[in-house]
Amino acid sequence: MNHTISALVENKFGVLARVAGMFSGRGFNIETLNVGPLVGGKYSRITVTVKEGRNSVEQCVKQLEKFVNVIDVKDFSRVDAFVARELVMVKVKADSKTRPEIVQVADLFRAKVIDVDPTSLIIECTGNANKIKSFMGMIKPFGIIDMARTGSVALERGMATED
Repeated sequence: MNHTISALVENKFGVLARVAGMFSGRGFNIETLNVGPLVGGKYSRITVTVKEGRNSVEQCVKQLEKFVNVIDVKDFSRVDAFVARELVMVKVKADSKTRPEIVQVADLFRAKVIDVDPTSLIIECTGNANKIKSFMGMIKPFGIIDMARTGSVALERGMATED
């Protein structure tokens, strides 16, 4: 089972390294990692996706909560409703014959063509992990030249309630 864990942290030197090190130190392979500053730059949100294995993700969450620079931690597998999104940019082989079909596939997934070249297209697609996986499956037969993919970013739906 995949766990998406979000940590609100102080935007300070070394915090990301300590968070990532804590997961690897407990035997977890980080599937995806996404970090970005919040408005004002004082805080950042670190979103980590890991697969539960022999070790308990719950222990990682408890350990993260003890870190001095960590403000809040959420394991979204334990939250009723949340929204998660990823972004992928794919450079695909395209000639005058295949270009219309590739654009049609992009349109089906509400993806955007962001660069056009005589021999390739760069397409940007955003969505949940299943949408990205399906999009990549449809685009792969055209020939992927290169790609860049973010990890998940996630937020809880609705108003957060305090226990």
